[in-house]
Amino acid sequence: MPALTPTRATPEAGARPSEPRRPGRTRARGRRGRPNVLAGLAALVWLVIVAVPLYSMVTSTLRRTEDYLDAGPLDLPTAPTFENYLSVVDKGFVQALINTVLVTVATVALVLVVAVPAGFAVVRSRSRLASTGFRLFLLGLAIPAQATIVPVYLMITRLSLYDSLLAVVLPTAAFALPVAVLILSSAMRDVSEEVYEAMALDGASTTRVLFGLVVPLSRAGITTVGIYTALQAWNGFLFPLVLTQSEDKRVLTLALWEFRSQFGVNVPGLLAAVVLSGLPIFVAYLFARRALVNGLMGVGGK
Repeated sequence: MPALTPTRATPEAGARPSEPRRPGRTRARGRRGRPNVLAGLAALVWLVIVAVPLYSMVTSTLRRTEDYLDAGPLDLPTAPTFENYLSVVDKGFVQALINTVLVTVATVALVLVVAVPAGFAVVRSRSRLASTGFRLFLLGLAIPAQATIVPVYLMITRLSLYDSLLAVVLPTAAFALPVAVLILSSAMRDVSEEVYEAMALDGASTTRVLFGLVVPLSRAGITTVGIYTALQAWNGFLFPLVLTQSEDKRVLTLALWEFRSQFGVNVPGLLAAVVLSGLPIFVAYLFARRALVNGLMGVGGK
């Protein structure tokens, strides 16, 4: 009898041979499908840490002063009232809000007008003047505003700008410029050199390259600078305190002082003013949070 030789089964036409299973890939897929319980618990703890103070603040604004002193921080208001919010409006909150908006918009506009060309010059220029100017901007990061308040006050008074909103805008924009130039120069460096060369071969001028190429590709960085400057101007306290004195020039941070009296502090009214003053900047952050994170991560031009 002829010897029987084992035969291999040939795959059918059009069928692919089955690949051997890799245990590492199977384990990785299993890990991806499993919920991360530890991360979920950590997120829940962080949510409680953030949510409890916000809950206590909002519920306190719905109480009267005597009820606030008697109730606990986590108790629900038994007789909710909006008197605190009406008191905030009666004490000049609307005028302070308008002044704060004007200061914020003017500061952001001034910073962008100066920082965008400055960042472009730092990235594209090879002269010593540009590099020296960039070092001076970085030096401004190490100088606190409190250390310069006396010379700033003297300059503002000699320019006859004391007790005006412009007196708050100028120093606020000056102290926001170092970070703005640093962020924008990092964002503009992400633009590839080939794109610059293509624009140069087309005969584009420097102004056209700046506004037609660099600014559109650096929108995330510009948004980051705008939000950072707006936050700094919105929450500014030192310059409005020293450089203004009239009630019609008062900003929100100074308007909160209206709830301090000789015998104590109207805590529910103060918290109501804090809630109203924080709502506009919180809404602005919700719409621009992704651009803010991308710009801070250094990927503004990608």
